[in-house]
Formats: sequence, C-alpha cells, structure tokens
Amino acid sequence: MAKSDPAAQKRERQKATRWVVSIFFVTILISGTISALSDIIMENSSMVVAFLILLVIILVGIIFDIIGMAVATADEKPFHSMAARKVPGAQEAISLLRNAERVSSICNDVVGDICGVVSGSASATIAAQILRNFDMSWPQIVSLLMSALAAGLTVGGKAIGKSFAVNSCTAIVHTVGRMLYTLHHLPDLFRKKKK
Repeated sequence: MAKSDPAAQKRERQKATRWVVSIFFVTILISGTISALSDIIMENSSMVVAFLILLVIILVGIIFDIIGMAVATADEKPFHSMAARKVPGAQEAISLLRNAERVSSICNDVVGDICGVVSGSASATIAAQILRNFDMSWPQIVSLLMSALAAGLTVGGKAIGKSFAVNSCTAIVHTVGRMLYTLHHLPDLFRKKKK
C-alpha cells in the first residue's frame, strides 16, 4: 500500500484552514451587514412590511437550504450527458457537484445560519413594534410568540424543503446551474445588444 504524499497532505490542510478562516470572516461581514440593514429598514417600516421582510428572510434561508441539500445528494452522471449536448447550465451544475462540500457549507451553514440570526432579530423588532402600538398585559408573551413563529416557519419550511430537495435534486441543481450560466453570460448579451 503506497504512502500518501506528506506535501500534498500539508497543502490540503492549509487549503482547508484558509477555507475555514475565509468563511469565518465572510460570515461575520455578511451577517453584520444584513442585520444592520434589516434593523434600519424594519425600524422605519409599518408592521405589515416588517412581517413581509421577516417572511422573505425565512424564505431565503429555506431556499438556500434546499440548494445545499440538493447539491449534496445529486448525482453527477446526468449532467455529463447534458454537457456533451451543450445544454446551458450543465457545466455549471457539474462544477457545483464537484464542490458539493463547499457549496452545501455556504448554502446551509453560512446563508442558513445568517438568515436564522437575522430572522431572530427581525422577530424581536416586530415584537417591539407590537408592544409600542398596543397595550399588552404580558409583553414577554409577544416576544416569545414572535420568536416561536419565526422558528416554526423556519424549521417547518426547511423540513418540507429537504424532502423536496432529495426527490428533485437533479432538477434543482440544473436550475441553479442555468442561473449561474445566465449570470456568466450576461456581459455577452449586453455586448450583442450594443452591436
């Protein structure tokens, strides 16, 4: 049995360390920015708009959880035949699947956890708005109900999403691949229009 190359192992460890450190700082930056923006927007919004913002934050978390799960469970084989037929998005889908660990980490851990934290602070802001606008005997109950509602919608939505992601993983990954393909080719479309 051949021994593995120590230099290659060291490179892999360094690569993994860089990934963890970069994800750590990116998460702090994104989380802080989104939290600050949502707090500013929600403080100056009506209660209906604040509820809609909360629902959008939860929905974003659920969508990214679905993408992360689909990438982690999808098989690469169907996309090779699509890539051979030059189907738009197939090559991007293969790239997603070859980096499944990182993609699912970004989707499930980074975006999912950020949305969880932000939805928690958003529900607290809504609870504060309710208490400002209505005279409540037990203010703690309002805060508790808002936190429970946000948690229930998140967990329930992710449970439904996981089942959908496992059963439709190929279609989901291909859809994300097509979106990435479109984003990559947007400059080409603008150049054609200018001509």
